[in-house]
Amino acid sequence: MTIQAGTFVKTASPQVIEVLGAAGLDFAVVDAEHAPFDRATIDLMVMAGRAANLPVLVRVPDDRHSTLLSTLDIGAAGVLVPHVDSVEQAAEIVRNTRFAIGERGYSGGPRYAGYGALGRDEALKRGDQALVLCQIESVAAVEACEAIAATPGIDGVFIGRSDLSLSMGETSVAAPAVVAATRRIIAAGVAAGKLVGMFVGSMAEAASFAPLGANWFIVGSDQSILRQGAKEIAAAVAQPIRREGDAA
Repeated sequence: MTIQAGTFVKTASPQVIEVLGAAGLDFAVVDAEHAPFDRATIDLMVMAGRAANLPVLVRVPDDRHSTLLSTLDIGAAGVLVPHVDSVEQAAEIVRNTRFAIGERGYSGGPRYAGYGALGRDEALKRGDQALVLCQIESVAAVEACEAIAATPGIDGVFIGRSDLSLSMGETSVAAPAVVAATRRIIAAGVAAGKLVGMFVGSMAEAASFAPLGANWFIVGSDQSILRQGAKEIAAAVAQPIRREGDAA
């Protein structure tokens, strides 16, 4: 599969989405699990993504039917569901997010359906094109990762190494046990022919996992990008500025 890269968005500003859309990323993920987003703000973020031609997914705060339905109705390109620990939970997520093989509630009025302009058949078809990704981030989830990845209607698995390391009683994502679990999850996704997502700090880190089959990378966040850029400016200002004509 083609490697794709995007970033988390943790700042409740549609302008951030506009900027990212102009930068050429493959997607952005609004982090409604760990950042302060309500439904109205997520609606604006998704709208901005459409205007900027940037697919906007949402990491939802939970897997409740109402949460998943409202997120997909406003036209999100997909949902990243945290803490999926079992194949039964994955199957329930499919039931709540899919029309053809699930029981997602239908309305032709929301954005995903073109505000009624698409017609029922086309709206159902487009609705089922949204990505549904399960985040694997616990010992129980690792044990079930092959079954979760193989669940019909699930488009991919996403490895949450930070919470996974905590679940395993490790202090670092680089601990051998966490690395082994990461490799197992990647292999499960590859075997199922699904997307294999990861959070990484840089594309250099992504390059170490891509040969194993990981292909969908969230690289940092809008906050880390802003912080790194600001730190580079601050570091440059702290250095003596050589003027033209100064001795070498």
